[in-house]
Amino acid sequence: MNSVPAVDQYPGVEPLRPWAVTRSTRLKNLSRLAVFAFVAFLVTIITPLAKFDGWAVAFLLINVAWVVGQNSRLGAKERRDAVLRVVFTSLAVVAFVPWLSIFVTVLLKGYRAIYPGYFFSDMRTSTPEDEFNIGGAGHAIVGSLIMVAIATVITLPLGILSGIYLTEVRGRMTFLVRFIVQSMAGVPSVVAGLFIFTTVVQPMGKYSGMAGGLALAVLMLPTVSRTAEEVLKLVPDDLRSAGYALGARQWRTAIMVVLPTVKSGLITAGILGIARVIGETAPLLLTSLNTNGFVWNPAGGTVASLPTYIFSMFMYGTEYSAARAWTGSLVLLVLVFGFFTLARRLGATAAQTAKTDSRKARNLKKKS
Repeated sequence: MNSVPAVDQYPGVEPLRPWAVTRSTRLKNLSRLAVFAFVAFLVTIITPLAKFDGWAVAFLLINVAWVVGQNSRLGAKERRDAVLRVVFTSLAVVAFVPWLSIFVTVLLKGYRAIYPGYFFSDMRTSTPEDEFNIGGAGHAIVGSLIMVAIATVITLPLGILSGIYLTEVRGRMTFLVRFIVQSMAGVPSVVAGLFIFTTVVQPMGKYSGMAGGLALAVLMLPTVSRTAEEVLKLVPDDLRSAGYALGARQWRTAIMVVLPTVKSGLITAGILGIARVIGETAPLLLTSLNTNGFVWNPAGGTVASLPTYIFSMFMYGTEYSAARAWTGSLVLLVLVFGFFTLARRLGATAAQTAKTDSRKARNLKKKS
């Protein structure tokens, strides 16, 4: 008999968390880091250390010296642990700074050309040297969405089917399928563009958005397939066993039980694949090229996209064209960030759903 009282018997009592950092401790740590940052700035003024690199080195050395002084009375293991914690934290911050600097640079240089018509206008009646209130990248946004939609329609079923084969069927070709998927993940984007250029563009005799979508599908398939495989592995075997116990065949269990359980995770796989290819430029330069107006027929000819729009504006070489290119980069960065954020939210939902279903399956198994 269990003598430990259940938590449900005391609904008003919450367990203590002695490991949690209090608000006062957090404020004290932030204040100390601010002082160290200011001291490191002073060090860069009076020493040969200069710019951000010198400031980062000075800040790291000051933190290490403070940690060593604070833990001088502790044992060697505790001192080593404290120093390594500071070093690894500092290295993580240094690794995050370049990404943050890229985002800030794109934001500061890209907002200049934004106006309401930028997202709905094209460049047929304007030039890259015109004022920012004329022309836009609406045609490039539409072209990117069309080609990404083509790639998604082709890749999502194939990626999910390959994931099902690798996790549910596990046939004789499992090793070969996994090897091909992993090999495709390392294919350079320009090689995918050359492949579609040779097999689609040259026989058709023209560039098209359809060819661009096929090139993006080649790059998107490994991401969707590998993510779908990992998501399907989250499904507990108890759910599969329950389907088999009810007399369902393997394919019916996979369709009616396994796939609905990780529906949000499979959507996450598609979103990650879209975020992977939406910024690719090299394959589109070889398959869809660029145009200045809206094109709604993907098989009708050249189709613009955000990557090729950015590339062409930078190649024009003027101040206004460079500003338009930065604005296109900002729009593309926001789209990718939005896709990744949505994928994270849906991925967390899929993991939570799988845990809940696993808990329910275990409870039903115990009752039976």
